[in-house]
Order: sequence, then structure tokens, then C-alpha cells
Amino acid sequence: MRKLGILADDFTGATDIAGFLASNGMMTIQTNGVPSPDFHAEADSYVVSLKSRSSLKTEAVRDSLAALQWLQDQGCNQFYFKYCSTFDSTEQGNIGPVTDALMQALGTDLTVICPALPVNGRTVYRGYLFVYNQLLHESGMRNHPVTPMKDSKLSRLMESQSSGKAETLSIDILHQGVDSVRRFLTQAKESGYRYVVLDAIQQDDLDIAAQALLEMPLLTGASGLAVSLAKHFQASPKRKTKTVGIGRPKVAKTIVFAGSCSEATNRQVSVYLNSADAFKIEVETLLKDRSHYLARVVAYLIPRLDDPFAPLVYATVPPEQLARTKETYPSGLVEHAIEEFFGNLAVELKQLGVRNFIIAGGETSGNVVQRLGISAFSIGPQIDPGIPWVKAVDQEVYLALKSGNFGADDFFLKAQKEMV
Repeated sequence: MRKLGILADDFTGATDIAGFLASNGMMTIQTNGVPSPDFHAEADSYVVSLKSRSSLKTEAVRDSLAALQWLQDQGCNQFYFKYCSTFDSTEQGNIGPVTDALMQALGTDLTVICPALPVNGRTVYRGYLFVYNQLLHESGMRNHPVTPMKDSKLSRLMESQSSGKAETLSIDILHQGVDSVRRFLTQAKESGYRYVVLDAIQQDDLDIAAQALLEMPLLTGASGLAVSLAKHFQASPKRKTKTVGIGRPKVAKTIVFAGSCSEATNRQVSVYLNSADAFKIEVETLLKDRSHYLARVVAYLIPRLDDPFAPLVYATVPPEQLARTKETYPSGLVEHAIEEFFGNLAVELKQLGVRNFIIAGGETSGNVVQRLGISAFSIGPQIDPGIPWVKAVDQEVYLALKSGNFGADDFFLKAQKEMV
């Protein structure tokens, strides 16, 4: 029986793909890091969430190979390296190095590069990645604080950080059908290419590609291609019907955290400020006395935890303010302090009865999940494409973990309206 094993390079990316798999009929378990050898839960697909997007290259490779081994131990027979639909990476990695390490471990010499996610406006045409109607390097990703994207040509991006050459499978060949895709892949392999970038403008394009890739040991990309794989998996005659999902979160004390400075999160914060009380993190004050600042924020939140809309704590700032902060402080100092702060605040709030956490930002989400001691999640209903509610497998805690770039402008409001 086919089982799909996914290695995701950050926490919100893991939740993104897990949500799409679950909503397309696959029983999915998401883990926080590589589980211990004795952890086991029966599922159709397993998503291991790592922090390999922003870690050192050697650490990213090490952790990815450990995740691969665990997934193999669960009986997975096809593997998917999940990265962001904006191909967040630098010329040094980590997408290329991790892909190469996984290919070597699996003994395969060809894979695909597919960041397309049409439902969220990420498309690939002639090998160029678009964010809605903008080329990647002209979108808000050009100002990303960790992985600013200065190019939109995926083959160049991949070759700059990997050990092989990349070819592009154009939309014209894709529209000729599954057999044409298979022939192209064979020819690319024979010509010495290690990576094939897939054009895709609509989900139908990915449906064609997925059918041609069902036997490829390793695939890489965003969630779009995984959605199409799930459709084929669901059609398998060997698959038994299973209950998928966890239901919606209960009405309980709720908090909203925003650590991302993406354009989408800036809009979401702006909209939410019209409905809820909010505490904006002051970087200079936080750095002077972190423990006192934590107590100050907790005191602010306590009388507001039962408000109609949950209070917001945010470090989100517009690009120009973010640039000034990066010029003022040593690299990584502010980011680390804010992530640590959100993690510590989550622990304090859980002790005060908060059970629902709505979080914007991959690094922020990862830190909160770790500090709450959550080892794995069951996947619930989607709030917006790529953003489901998830529930800790061993705690009565629900979370919505949102990639900075994802979600409608009213996402924070919408997430709370779904509580029962």
C-alpha cells in the first residue's frame, strides 16, 4: 500500500501541506521534528516538520536525512521534500543541498522542482516563478529578512546551490499529456539533468504532472503537486475509507500572535486592529529587560482573554521599519529575541487557560510549538487554503499555524469565527 512521507523545511510549511493532504482524503499526521523511534500513529501520510529552511546547511542536511530514515521506518515508499511556494532559499541553500542529500540517500538521479501553488497565486511559466501577477523578485519576497529573493528563474536558483543542472518542462509539453511528460523526464535524465522544473499555471496542470510522477521516489515542491498526488492516492482501489480530520476548535481562551513581517501579515494585522485589542512589541524595550517585558505583556492580556475577539500580540512591521531594525542591531539578535519571547509568552498563557493559538510566521510558530512541548498534530479543517486548524495529539490545544505569506486579509477574524 502506498504511503507518502513528507519532509517540510519549516513548521507552517508542514501544516500547509498536511492541511491540503487531509482535505483531499488522506489521513495525515504531522510531527514536530523527527519523532522518537517508539512514536507510531497509523496514517496515509506523515509530515515531519523541521527548521531546516533557516538553519545551517550541515544541520539542514543532517535533520532531513534523519527525517527520511524515520519516514522509511513508517513504511513510506514515496517521499516529498516540501519547501515554500516562493522557493525561500539563498545561493548557499538550503533547498539544493537537502535535495541532493535526499537523492543520494534514495539512490535516485532525477527529481522535479515544483513550487507552484495556483490556489494561492504561485505559478510557474517558462521556468519563472510568479506571485500572482508579479515575478518573484518583483514581489514582496524581495524584502524577505532571511531569504530575499532576487531572481525568478527557478533553474538558475536551483543550480546556484546544488550539484547538478536543471531543465524546464514547459507548459506546452505538459499539455500534450502524461506520456509526453514521461518522455521528457526520460530524455532529461539521459541528457544528464538532475532536476526538472515544472511549469504549472492551474491545478489541472499539476494533476497531469502528478500522474506521470507516481513512481518517482523523490519529489520536491510546495503543496500544489502534493494535492494532485493525494487525488491519485484516494483513487487507489486498495485504499480503505478512513475518517479524516479532528473537527473544529472549541470556544475557549484564544490568543493571536504575529511574528511575520510579510506583506500579507501586515495587511492581516491592519484589518484585525479594527476589531481587537493589541500589544505591539517594542524591540528596544524587549531587549533591555526580557523578563520584565514578558510580565508586562501578560498583565495586559489577562483582562482581555475573554474578549469577543482574542487579543493580538505582534512584532509585524512594514518593510522600511524592518530595514531600519536590521541596520541598528546585529544580525539575528532581534529575530531570536522575538521568537524566544513568543515561546515564553505561549507557556505563560497556556497556564492561564489559553487553548487556541493563532500564529502568523514560520519561525514564530516553530518556537511556540517547541515551547509548548507538542510532539505531533492531527490535522483539522482548513481556514484558508494551506492553513488548517491542527490539534496536539497529546494535549487539548488547537493551533492555526500560518505562513507569513498565506491567508486572506481577514484571516485572524475568520479563524475565530470557525470555533464551535
